[in-house]
Amino acid sequence: MSFDEAIEMASRDERFMATVYAMNTLLIHKGIYAQAEFESLFVEWMQKEQRKTSAKRANPAVTLAAAQH
Repeated sequence: MSFDEAIEMASRDERFMATVYAMNTLLIHKGIYAQAEFESLFVEWMQKEQRKTSAKRANPAVTLAAAQH
């Protein structure tokens, strides 16, 4: 399968996931970072996103005010 064929077959979400997979794999194999570093940063990002979501649920008026600006 060629790259162009693969792109044609994939949905937008699948193209994004494949890109992340390819870049992550390449960076790990090149020694740019280790799998453990990737996992740690992934968890850190998820925790930040959860805090944002929790804050929005706890205070919807703040979310509404931010959306109006």
